[in-house]
Amino acid sequence: IYADPAKRLELYFRPKDPYCHPVCANRFPTSTMLLKVRRRTKKKQRLDTDEQIQPEVQFEMEILGIVTTVYKFQGMSDFQYLAMHSGPDGKQTSMYDKVLMLKPEKEDFFNRELPLYIPPPIFSRLDTPIDYFYRPDIQHREGYNNPQVSGENLIGLSRARRPHNAIFVNFDDEEIPTKPLDAAVQTWKKVCTNSVDKKVEEELRKLFEVRPVWSRNAVKANISVHPDKLKLLLPYLAYYMLTGPWRSLWVRFGYDPRKHPEAKIYQVLDFRIRCGMKYGYAPNDMPVKAKRSTYNYSLPITVKKQVSHTVSVHDLKQGLGTSGASGAKKPASSRYKLKESIYIFQEGALPPYRQMFYQLCDLNVESLQKIIRRNDGAESECTERDGWCLPKTSDDLRDTMSLMIKQIIRSTRPALFSNTTSSEDGKEQMAYESGEDEEDEEEEEEDFKPSDGSENEMETEILDYV
Repeated sequence: IYADPAKRLELYFRPKDPYCHPVCANRFPTSTMLLKVRRRTKKKQRLDTDEQIQPEVQFEMEILGIVTTVYKFQGMSDFQYLAMHSGPDGKQTSMYDKVLMLKPEKEDFFNRELPLYIPPPIFSRLDTPIDYFYRPDIQHREGYNNPQVSGENLIGLSRARRPHNAIFVNFDDEEIPTKPLDAAVQTWKKVCTNSVDKKVEEELRKLFEVRPVWSRNAVKANISVHPDKLKLLLPYLAYYMLTGPWRSLWVRFGYDPRKHPEAKIYQVLDFRIRCGMKYGYAPNDMPVKAKRSTYNYSLPITVKKQVSHTVSVHDLKQGLGTSGASGAKKPASSRYKLKESIYIFQEGALPPYRQMFYQLCDLNVESLQKIIRRNDGAESECTERDGWCLPKTSDDLRDTMSLMIKQIIRSTRPALFSNTTSSEDGKEQMAYESGEDEEDEEEEEEDFKPSDGSENEMETEILDYV
């Protein structure tokens, strides 16, 4: 806790109780001294038994050092939820010996009939009292009548989402859009006020002419455009597929991949790096580190949070395209560009994140392309699961890619695999590890994240446009 200034110190009144809710201390800087005090008592000899002689007391003080940080418990204790059961007579009975497994147990331990015990999913996120300053009642003039309630004068629980006017298409939809919404056209024309933005629009048009289906990260790796402007430009030139083999991808208006077998190479592959203890290494041993984890949930005990920088429409009009801001470290032509590894899978290289969404044409490995081309010229039906590919093509691709990644990890960290045998190489089926959204942690100067905070890139993009 001391090593992380953003954390609060936790105190558990019952450390052995997993249901104990802690109190938190705040960190404060200080400049105080740590003293070591010795108290020496020397008894004097008694000359007269009737007279009481006070012992001689001496204090010795020594300064051991300077204290620069203190933790003060200033908050209130939250409710404590005990594993107890109330009987018919009102007597409380402890259930800790029944709900806590302290040692390996047999099947009978799990099949016992127990009273229902559901601990609270979350405790209070605040431990300091807050004063609510309510507005006083407004005194209206005589004869005033309150206006009728309507949606125009209601205050919502949160701000309304900014519409980006994207068109969403499901795999089962019969028709596909041939042009953007009028609102999308007007929105883009409003912010496209300089030559840089017009150049970006032409570049994206050429990309969709060369390849009718693109992922957002692939677009970011080929053209340099501000992420907030890309949100407005994509709905102007393409529609978004929600389900099916082209889910999470942007498709050029008027192009229906379900009717063109050659669109097989543009299908998406959801790939996640597999890892498991039985193969000699844990998720923490992976060279590709996780961006976040459920084990690191620290919202109630953190004191500092990063504040996202909002961009207004006025800022967009001022040319936040490829021109960038003043003092930028990257050149203007590539300020917002991402690396090719963000969407291309290369042999001998690890993916930048534990979860990746690849298009089949971006798997630059000959063995993987052979799997994809097994039915070239014989595509007969486009299914929602496999698209124009043979059944279980995605599973075969994931298995082959996992073995390739295993070999890379073995070569970089051979000690992790010292206990594994070569016979297991072809039979490895490791559990899927939840992935991350695309943020290049190795690039210290990366200014913009490919996604806005979701663990799932597809979910993030949908939230951007709903």
